[in-house]
Amino acid sequence: MSDDAPVSRRIELTLVKPWFALYAGIKPTLVIGGRGQPTQWGLGTWQVPSDRTVTIGVFLFNRLWRFGQAEFELQPDHAPALVYRAPMLPFLRGRIRLDPHRG
Repeated sequence: MSDDAPVSRRIELTLVKPWFALYAGIKPTLVIGGRGQPTQWGLGTWQVPSDRTVTIGVFLFNRLWRFGQAEFELQPDHAPALVYRAPMLPFLRGRIRLDPHRG
């Protein structure tokens, strides 16, 4: 093992859709450090560097436009648990916060 290997940690991200939303069948896209990946609603874990700040972003896409965008600058000293809350309407922003119940 090399001494130059990046140090990483696992974070938990809970993706929450409102019980009543004016859109259906849309799944979130997660962006970590500029790289996007499709994901599912609910709790998931991802690996991020533990020695530097990482931008965590989420957005929704409905074939015409992006909406529900939110970003969070995750610092190395932050708890490894976040919550994304999607908007009820397909033209509003979402929110990402540290999860006070985890971490």
